[in-house]
Amino acid sequence: MKLTTAQALVRWLLAQRSETLDGREVPLFPGVFAIFGHGNVLGLGTALEEHREELPVWRGQTEQGMALAAVGYAKATHRRQVGVVTSSIGPGALNMVTAAGVAHANRLPVLLLPGDTFTSRAPDPVLQQVEHFGDPTATVNDAFRAVSRYFDRITRPEQLLSTLPQVARVLTDPADAGPVTLALPQDVQAETYDFPEALFAPVTHRPQRPRPDRRALTEAAGVLRAARKPLLVLGGGVRYSGAGERALAFAGRHGIPVTETTAGRTLVPHGHPLHAGPLGVTGSTSANVLAAEADVVLAVGTRLQDFTTASWTVFSPDVRLITLNAARFDAVKHGALAVVGDADAGLVDLSAQLENWRVDPLWTERAAAERGRWDTHIDTLRAVSGEVPTYAQVVGAVNDLSEPHDYVMTASGGMPGELIGGWRGSGSISMDVEYGFSCMGYELAGAWGAAMAHTEGLVTTMLGDGSYLMLNSELFSAAFAGHPFVAVVCDNDGYAVIARLQEGQGGKPFNNLLGDCRSAHTTPPRVDFARHAESLGCAVFPASTVDDVRAAYAKAREAAVAEKRPAVVVVRTRPDSWTEAGAWWEVGVPEHLSGREGIERGKAAQVRYLSDRI
Repeated sequence: MKLTTAQALVRWLLAQRSETLDGREVPLFPGVFAIFGHGNVLGLGTALEEHREELPVWRGQTEQGMALAAVGYAKATHRRQVGVVTSSIGPGALNMVTAAGVAHANRLPVLLLPGDTFTSRAPDPVLQQVEHFGDPTATVNDAFRAVSRYFDRITRPEQLLSTLPQVARVLTDPADAGPVTLALPQDVQAETYDFPEALFAPVTHRPQRPRPDRRALTEAAGVLRAARKPLLVLGGGVRYSGAGERALAFAGRHGIPVTETTAGRTLVPHGHPLHAGPLGVTGSTSANVLAAEADVVLAVGTRLQDFTTASWTVFSPDVRLITLNAARFDAVKHGALAVVGDADAGLVDLSAQLENWRVDPLWTERAAAERGRWDTHIDTLRAVSGEVPTYAQVVGAVNDLSEPHDYVMTASGGMPGELIGGWRGSGSISMDVEYGFSCMGYELAGAWGAAMAHTEGLVTTMLGDGSYLMLNSELFSAAFAGHPFVAVVCDNDGYAVIARLQEGQGGKPFNNLLGDCRSAHTTPPRVDFARHAESLGCAVFPASTVDDVRAAYAKAREAAVAEKRPAVVVVRTRPDSWTEAGAWWEVGVPEHLSGREGIERGKAAQVRYLSDRI
């Protein structure tokens, strides 16, 4: 078939199918986010227009926002569908680099198609081209190499034949999933080639379930059998494997308390008797208390990042660590006993090795008892009196009015600690806290993508004023396209959670809260978030008190669905009240600040897991 490179790429996208975790067949690439410029409008843009009915194309307002929407889409579909994002050359391409970092850090698939400079070098330099004096082959797209799982620059049409199978592999592999970047020089996009028809044959990509090595399973089972106080930690890999029910059955059969990481949050129904709560700095004291006593930790589908492990101080120095992970890269970290394989299949095989072994009931019962104490603490935070609501009270109001199949999101500032630590889920996979990269602005752009994907229930995103100002333009994109969600904007006068970190370690208030920033005005201007969101096409519901928040959120839910556009709740919140789990986090503190002493104590308690201990 004689096609341009761009036409062949689009036909290949249309031929790729995916099997969801519940067995349905869907398009692997359900749509494209596009902003056109000279680097992609005639090549890829023309090819996309030819298939506009089969492959929806959504126009965003910023390339970063579109790519973040694609990341949110991938998370909401549990990595079974992939958003495609295309930009022109230069600034449009570079705008996507941040979103690629978000996808890379969170192990989420997205396909980025930035335009690139002419391979012929005839119009040298082309508009928006940067020039490297010692390397004429380098372009701005090389910046994607550090934040891509797979990168290629297509300099000949026939290169698609070898690179596209690798693209599909990375985007659908449980261990390697992440962003793929194909840089497309604009002259090559328009170049024709006789492509084999077989390239466009339909292919269905099904979830891979590699089974662990039997010897590793036997060794892990032996360590668990010897445990007196084991703890099960569930991460994002459990979600992407569809192993949530399997993990709870495993815990129930053997009586092991269960806790969750950020990416694994809401896998466990809040009231489950084995639920110890979320783990780590932004988690709960209940889970952290059990983690400190646990003699064996079975971590499933998690890379155990610093917020989960409290910078490696949350566990006992004598703990034995077993990791079940599809990625060997993650499984071998910290000298763990590595069991490499799919979470669902691995738990089946491991449980078979354990047969009827069960933990001492006294340890099993600790989960509900400790979580009950944490629940009482959260109830106290939600009941705090005062004219200005706290984050905990706003989260409580939203939580109380949410439905079982709703989907709640956040990414940065103080809100992750409130949602991870305080949210009470029903057990459906209902939360996306982007805390791998903690990207300000993801909250609104990612919600646009999640709203496209999450059709059962309503998406609610929660964010601070700083994130809103960082990237809000995709509110208009969602309103224009007709994708409803609710955004709850908490205005606390700046970057309050960083101000807390700064001042809590002995630093002087500086450049975080707006009152501590340099300004030429005695009374600096304030942002009217309600009027701004309304100008972007959103329904808006201001609130002042906690009761106002409840009423406004209820109205926003109705409006978003009825009017097919985002509905925004705006509320002033306190900048000095937070949900704290009592865990430590390592940051760089200069010697002359008061917080340095605490850092030294924390570092002395850090556990370094060495292979000879396992």
